[in-house]
Amino acid sequence: MDKSKQTVIDVFEDENSDINPYYPRFKSHQLIIEDVGLNFKVSFTKQGLIALKTSSQDQAIEIVRRRIDEVGTNEPNILKRGNNRILVELPGLDDPMRIKSLLGKTANLTFRFVTNNDDSFGVDKLKYEDGIEEANVSKRIIISGDNLLDAQPKMDTQTNQTIVSFSLDRVGAKRFGKATSNGIGRQLAIVLDGKIISAPVIRDTIASGSGQISGGFTFQSATDLALLLRSGALPAPLNIIEERTVGPDLGQDSINAGIIALAIGFLLVIIFMFVKYKIFGLITNITLIINLFILLGILTLFEATLTLPGIAGIILTVGMAVDANVLIFERIKEELKDEKNNILAFDSGYTKSRTAIIDANITTLLAAVILFFMGSGPVKGFSVTLGVGIFTTLFSVYFIARLLTSIYVSKNKNKEKLI
Repeated sequence: MDKSKQTVIDVFEDENSDINPYYPRFKSHQLIIEDVGLNFKVSFTKQGLIALKTSSQDQAIEIVRRRIDEVGTNEPNILKRGNNRILVELPGLDDPMRIKSLLGKTANLTFRFVTNNDDSFGVDKLKYEDGIEEANVSKRIIISGDNLLDAQPKMDTQTNQTIVSFSLDRVGAKRFGKATSNGIGRQLAIVLDGKIISAPVIRDTIASGSGQISGGFTFQSATDLALLLRSGALPAPLNIIEERTVGPDLGQDSINAGIIALAIGFLLVIIFMFVKYKIFGLITNITLIINLFILLGILTLFEATLTLPGIAGIILTVGMAVDANVLIFERIKEELKDEKNNILAFDSGYTKSRTAIIDANITTLLAAVILFFMGSGPVKGFSVTLGVGIFTTLFSVYFIARLLTSIYVSKNKNKEKLI
C-alpha cells in the first residue's frame, strides 16, 4: 500500500469496556471506527478534522513558499490567516498573472497507461490539454509526483522543442522501469491536475530513472511546469478569493519615515565624526557616502526592492562602518603616545585594530547568513542588505579610507598633533 494512503491509529479507547469488551464502536483521537454488519464505517472526529485542516494548511504554506522562492520575488511575506486562508504579499512584482497561475495549480502529477477498456470502475476518461481530444486512462498510478527528485526545462536537440527533463528516486525508477518493460508499444499518459499533457508510445525499457515530458511547451511554460513539479503537489486546490495591488503611494509614508530616519542618523554620525576627529572625521564621512553608493549599486544589480527592512539594514551598515573607523582612530591615538613617527603609528593603528574589526564583522555576517537561510520574507531582505553592507564596509574602510588617510598622514608626517 502507498504510504501516503495509510492511516495509523495509535490509541484506542473502548467506549463501553465494562459492559462488553467487543463493543462495536471504537474511538481514537482522530478516527471513529464502527462495525456495521460485515463492513466497517470510518469517520473523523472533530479533533481529527481540525488536525487534518491544520496539517493541510501548513503543507500548503510550505509548498507556496517553495514556488514563490523559486520564481525569485523580492522579500515575499507568506502568512497563515485563520484555518483556511493564506496571505501572500509580494513587493515589486512585475508579472502577477504568472504567480497566480503557479499558485492556482495543484501540480498533482501521475503516470498512467492509456487503455481501450471502457470499465468505469477502473478507467478515467480524461481530456488532453487542448480540451478537445479524450482518452481512457487506467486509474492505476504507476508513479506520481512524490517519486520525482528533480525537474528542469531543457531543449531537445533532435526535435528542437522545449521539454521538461525529470529524474526519479530509487522506488520511482524501479516502478517506471518495470512498467515500461511490460508496456512496450502502449501509450503512457502523463497526467497533470486531471489533464493529459502528453501520451507517448513506449518504445523501449526506461531503467535509468530519468525521462522527459514534451507537449509543445514554450520555454516559460516549461520552466513553470518544472518549478511546480520540483516544489511538490498541493494537498488541496487553492482559490484566489481576493487580490489587491498596493501602489507605491500607499506605502510612501512608511518609506518616507525610513528615509528620514536614515538621513537623521547619517547627519548625526557625520557631525559627531567631524567634531571628534576633525580631518580624519571628514575622511570617514567621505568614505561613508562612497560606501552607501557602492551598497545601493550592488543592491540595484540584485534588483532588490527597497523596503523598510532594507532601509534598516542600510542604517545598521552606516553604524558598523563608523564603528570600524572609530576603532582604527582610537588605536592610532594609543600608538602615538609611544611612537613619535606618525607614519609608523598610523600603520600600527590599522594593523592592530584589524583583528577586532574583522571578528566583529564576521560575527555579524554569520548572523546575516543564519537569518537568510532560516528566515523568510522581510527577514531575508534585511539579511541580504546587512550581508552586502558588511563587505562594502570592509572594502571602504581598508581601501578607500586607508588610502585617503595615508595621503593625509604622509603630507603631515612631521605634524605634532596628527589626530
